[in-house]
Amino acid sequence: MATADFSWSKPGQQFTLAEGKTSGQKLSDEILVDNIRWFIVFRWAVIGSLVFFQIFTLIAPDTLNQLGIRNQQDWPLILTVILSAANFAYIYALDFCPPSKYNSPSINIWVQIIVDLLCLSVVVHYVGSTATPAPFFYILHVALACIFFSTLESFFVAIVVSTMYTIVLLIESGMFFQVPHSILIDPHYSNESLNQGRVLVWMVALDTLFLIVWYVVSRLTLVVRKHEQHLREAYEQINQAQIAKDQYAMLMTHQLKAPLDAIRSKINLVKGGYCGRVPRSIEDVLVRIDKRGQGMSSLILDVLRLERLKTAGRNTDKMEDVDISTTLHKCIDKLEPVANARNIKMTLSMQNFIAFGIPDQIEILLENILSNAINYSYDNATVDIASVIDAKNDTATMTITDHGIGIEEKDLPNIFDEYFYSPRAVMHNQSSSGIGLSLVKIAAANNNIQLKVSSESGLGTSFSIIFPNIRIPTDNEQN
Repeated sequence: MATADFSWSKPGQQFTLAEGKTSGQKLSDEILVDNIRWFIVFRWAVIGSLVFFQIFTLIAPDTLNQLGIRNQQDWPLILTVILSAANFAYIYALDFCPPSKYNSPSINIWVQIIVDLLCLSVVVHYVGSTATPAPFFYILHVALACIFFSTLESFFVAIVVSTMYTIVLLIESGMFFQVPHSILIDPHYSNESLNQGRVLVWMVALDTLFLIVWYVVSRLTLVVRKHEQHLREAYEQINQAQIAKDQYAMLMTHQLKAPLDAIRSKINLVKGGYCGRVPRSIEDVLVRIDKRGQGMSSLILDVLRLERLKTAGRNTDKMEDVDISTTLHKCIDKLEPVANARNIKMTLSMQNFIAFGIPDQIEILLENILSNAINYSYDNATVDIASVIDAKNDTATMTITDHGIGIEEKDLPNIFDEYFYSPRAVMHNQSSSGIGLSLVKIAAANNNIQLKVSSESGLGTSFSIIFPNIRIPTDNEQN
């Protein structure tokens, strides 16, 4: 049995750059929040490394001494405490404090960068500002600032990085006052006789490198943001073109509907004998013409419904509580004559619930899935309708199962595409327009509904409709 899950995001803006000139654009708060959480996770990994280092110094101090590393201070433990407290503060500000002028994702990122730079400066001092590659970790913060902030703000971060590294070098070399420098690297392995010339070379070289990295990454970031801006504008143009196309399709469909209805009415007059006696051979031709006209009329109505659904998807003001049992019974009442004509029985096993959505669209969704189940069932078969409520997650799943021709595995991913229908489906139901499940797709996207389809060719198909944020109706609502 083939199974496929379908979920569609609500139509809307896909690009999340902040508004304004390209040169001053920053990432949106939504993207900043995602990266804040990523930094918090990364910082926990750094904290874990510091804890591991502390444990290793207690377990195997001789091994560290052989490597030339001696831990004579408690700075790793202090940094662990500071970074852990900072992480908890970031999480609290992000998840438990309401957004305000002084509590925004941008400020949160700024505080993280400043605190991390201060902690990194302590590490660089004790590890060694010239004897180890530790200072190159400053470059990470410069690059991240270029990504998250405007050019001017990222330049300020680059200046802060250069200033902090310069201060570390001056303190370590004792140019202005004598302070014991790096104590993590053993004197046997490090050069403690740093002269002022060597300090100046490192200072100029690294500060220049920081500024070069800022310039290159900031330029690349601007290029990427310009391309994103162009993509956003292109998306908006495509969206406007799609709206215009939909409006034109609706207009043309309306114009086709009136003459087609007139043609069908004239055919019915001829068939009814109001225009004189019609030979049997001509009557058969008229019946076939009327049948084709009925199929075209159904197609026009489906197209109109499709375009109206697309238009409705841009407006969520009509969302309200929907009683699913009531809506389902309305659909069953509409389709019962079709089912009875083929002796197809519909069995119900329902746990009623209230969903939040657009009532007309949820009705269209249920009606089309139920109609498909009837149309593609074998005669004298059954269509089973059941629902199960997951109170823990506030979701409900309605399953509509038929015992019909089924869907081939290769066709399953395409069943919600507009105007798609498989050859087997056409042979079984020649009046199909290929739009019914497109209506289901749009209604599901507009109402945040997920679908799961399981099918086996020749045995039947099962549609599972997953409703989010449901509630159990009260006694008054049920009555």
